[in-house]
Formats: sequence, structure tokens, C-alpha cells
Amino acid sequence: MSAEAPLIHLVDDDPSLSRIVSGYLARENVRVEVSENGHDAIESIKARIPDVLLLDLKLPDMTGFDVLENIERYTEDENLEVVVITGNGSMSVAVEAMQRGARDFLVKPFTKERLMATLSNVLEHKELKVKVQKFEKEFSRDGYCGFIGSSLTMQSVYRTIDNAAASKATVFITGESGTGKEVCAEAIHQKSDRAGKPFIAVNCGAIPKDLMESEIFGHKKGSFTGAHRDREGAALSANGGTLFLDEICEMDLAMQPKLLRFLQTGTVQAVGSDKLHEVDVRIICATNRNPMQEVDNGRFREDLFYRLHVLPMELPPLRARENDIIEVARYFLDRYATEENKVFDGFTHDVEQIFKSFPWPGNVRQLQNVIRNIVVLNQGDVITPDMLPEPLGSTSPAPKPTPMNADGSGMAFGAPSGNSMFIEPRSEREIPPMEEIERHAIQTALRLCGGSVPKASHYLGISAATIYRKKAAW
Repeated sequence: MSAEAPLIHLVDDDPSLSRIVSGYLARENVRVEVSENGHDAIESIKARIPDVLLLDLKLPDMTGFDVLENIERYTEDENLEVVVITGNGSMSVAVEAMQRGARDFLVKPFTKERLMATLSNVLEHKELKVKVQKFEKEFSRDGYCGFIGSSLTMQSVYRTIDNAAASKATVFITGESGTGKEVCAEAIHQKSDRAGKPFIAVNCGAIPKDLMESEIFGHKKGSFTGAHRDREGAALSANGGTLFLDEICEMDLAMQPKLLRFLQTGTVQAVGSDKLHEVDVRIICATNRNPMQEVDNGRFREDLFYRLHVLPMELPPLRARENDIIEVARYFLDRYATEENKVFDGFTHDVEQIFKSFPWPGNVRQLQNVIRNIVVLNQGDVITPDMLPEPLGSTSPAPKPTPMNADGSGMAFGAPSGNSMFIEPRSEREIPPMEEIERHAIQTALRLCGGSVPKASHYLGISAATIYRKKAAW
């Protein structure tokens, strides 16, 4: 509902009732429109949909039900609240109206108190419904600005991008290689009020250290060997927009104070020039390293780190994103199958289990390359385990639950296989709670796997995200 006063549309052919209701509402913070017949009401609602429709079921040219049917396609996405008006002895009709979607009903004659209570209730319900829809929209996105995934972990990332985009503060993105740091930076830019301006990306790890200053600030012709013409640097090219400094922790120490000065003054001085140019750029930077560790090791200036580290964002690894692994894999399968004119349309259950249990050290980028490899080198309708390249080809599906013994006891309770993790209970009192069994199983698996969550998740047959979540709860 908008910030302006709610709009109430009254449809009734009784002029005296219309005057009374309009008089009641005139003293409240609402706007009122009145129609005396169904045709006028329909045309008015097509032009402007009210917040609440007060609808008499008996009109001179049609019934209230006819009005509802005619406006349905115009109002189905608008959260229109309907209150029907009926006379004594027509309760069955009012009930039918509510079954058709009306929120409440008023029986003539009604008091001002009954009218205002009804309107207050339906307006409160409308506001709550709008909030719930907004909440569901924010928490049920299966993709966002280049990202694929509907896990709770990624819903949090999407909300952080929304919040960061509305600010002008510097954003510092961390995350493993292949998690989508540049995708995140572009999403922040596209969602900000700078979206129509340039987005300039500089990879600090791919440019020789003696050319970095020229790359960011530009140079004048003849300022150094190879400078055959004037060059506008990335900072000036990004003026009004966003400058993305990827792999910022790779920047040479000698360049870092120059970047700090630029951040503090907002001015650019090209190599070989004595002129300063003011620029308006938003800085987003990213690294796959631990920036504080780089500071502690003397490879990154502490003052520069705190200048950049205003809005920190950490992108989760693919292994911690639960079923997103399969969503991302299906996205790339559809894309590459179309590009290569193949007919693949899914994965076998075993392949999905392998994908879920694999640690994906290269994250989304690695998964993307794996899917492309499979599509290019194979034929078929579905992806099967024999099509997987190494190292996935040597990975077995997650183990199935251990079967029960013939006497009904489970191996998990210490059947005499020599591999039990629990002592066989001797009575009902000794049966441990499921929570205790689960915790013991996970902690034992982590110990046997050297603390590796991905490896433990593979042998337990659960997702790594589940283990991370359980550990945090403990």
C-alpha cells in the first residue's frame, strides 16, 4: 500500500447511504470514490484500483458478483480488498461472496463503528499481505543478477547486494576463487543509482607492477618507454560509475599509498602529468586471500585495508550452498546443450549425489567447466557417472544408509561388525536421543576425515552445508 491515504471505492445505488458513508469517511484519513451502478464502478476501477471496494450486491444494472467477475483480471495482482454490503435475510449471499474472495461483509443498516472496524481490519490485512509478499519475494529468489541458486545462504547474499547497492560506501568482497566476486560487483553496480554509468574492472594480479599506476591513473605520451600516446586510466574512465579492483591483495606495496591517496582525495594524476582531475567513482574490491592475514604479513597496508573495508561481503563456496549445486549444474547443462545442439536434459541420481558430495575447490567456475566438458564429449539424454571427467569420475556416490540387521538392530547402534560408533543399548533406557547419535556421527566422521567437512559430508551422505549448520548450532 502506498504512503498516501487509502482509497475506498463505494458502489451503492442508495444516495442517502452513500452520503452517510462518505460523511463517516471524510473525518478519517482516507479518500473516497462513489459509483451508483456496476458499469460506472467497473470503468472507474479499470482506471484506478482502490485499496478497498465497498460493494453492494444489489445494483440497478447488474449484481455485485457481476462486478467482481468483470474486474477480476484487472485486480488479481493488486491486493484489492472487497467488503460486500447486503440487507437483512441475505446472509447466504454474503457467505457466497466471501467464498468468492470478499474479505468481510456489512449488513444494512450498519453503524459508523461497525464500518470503521471493518475497514480497519481489511486495511490491516492488506498491509500485512503486502509485507508477506515482499518477504516471500526476497526470500525465494532462485537467481539474481547473474547468480544462480535459491539456498538460504544465497538469499542472504542477494539481500546484502540490495542493501550495499543503495549506499555509496566502498565494498570489500572476499571469497574463494570461482565464487563469483566480479558477478557480485557488477550486481551491486547494476542495482545502484550508477547503473547507467561505466563499470570498469581492473585485475590487480594480471597487470605487471610497473604498469599498474598507468592502468589505474593513466599516462601522458612519452612519460615512460612504450608510452606512445596519452592514455586515460581506469579511474577516469569509471567517472560517475564504479571501479572494481579485483585481487586487490595482489597489488604491489609501492602502488598501495598512491591508491590510498586517490581514495582520500578523489583526484587522479596521470603518470607524467602535473594536472589533477577530480573523479566521482565508487570503489568495489575483491580478493580470494585473507586480507587481515596479508596485513599481518606486511603485504598489504593496514591503513589502505581499513579505507577499503567499509562494507565487507563474503561469498560462500559452492560446497556450502546445499542444493544450489544441482541448480547451477542444470543451468549450465541447458545452456551448453543448446550451444552444442545436444539433447541432454538432466542427471542421474548417482551423478547428482556425486556433485553434492564433491568439494568443488574451483567452485562455480569448476562446475561450469565440468558441465561443458561433459556436453562436448558425450551423447545421450541424461548425464551418467561414466561421462564424468576426473577427478569426479573416480568419486563414488554418497553411501546409502547402513541396512538393519536381521534382528532389527541397526549397525549404528553397534552391531558386531567392528565398525560401530555407538555401544549397543541393552534396554530402552539406554537408547540415546537422535540428536546425540547425529552429533556423535558427525564428530566421529570429522575426526576420521582429518577435520575435512566436504570429505565427512561425502561419507555421511549429507551436504557440507548441513554439517556447517550443525557445528554452528553446537
